[in-house]
Amino acid sequence: MLEQLNQLVQEFGQDAVVKNEAIPNEQNEAVLKETSNSIFSSLQKIATEADLSQIAGLLQGKDINKNDPTIQKITDEVSNSLTQKLGINSTTAISTATSMIPKVLSSLINKANDPKDKSISLSGLLDALTGGDSPEHASIMDAIGKYGLHFGLDQNSDGKIDLEDAKELTKKGGLGGMLGKLFGK
Repeated sequence: MLEQLNQLVQEFGQDAVVKNEAIPNEQNEAVLKETSNSIFSSLQKIATEADLSQIAGLLQGKDINKNDPTIQKITDEVSNSLTQKLGINSTTAISTATSMIPKVLSSLINKANDPKDKSISLSGLLDALTGGDSPEHASIMDAIGKYGLHFGLDQNSDGKIDLEDAKELTKKGGLGGMLGKLFGK
């Protein structure tokens, strides 16, 4: 997932970073790399700390605009990172992040939702964000999918556990309610 994210940041960073006179040319590559890393870490943070409906809504591609609270949070974290780590002027960092983040995330999520694009999938994206793609972590979605049917997590009765089910469960008690139902509490 990080590779796809890096490619999208490179693509959308041409206007926002490379052609931006406020960012010195010698910092272009560092800004693009830090933007990529910061987007990824922000998404990981949201996936592990936030209400599951927030990440589910984002991954479904709804409300990908600069006014969405999740996008604003990511934009703030990216711009703060650019300012603190690379010394980019705060105004420049905010405008750069604001112009790139919605485009990058929209493109990433469209790729993940496109069944014809095999470069990334929603489950792969979730695994990357929750640590499920590394050998030392079990895939959260695989575990939920495997055992969730037995615990009534299939909210729409389609025979699989997916983001739609997670959204419905979070409406009924948040992540705690979902996990409580999974573990019988």
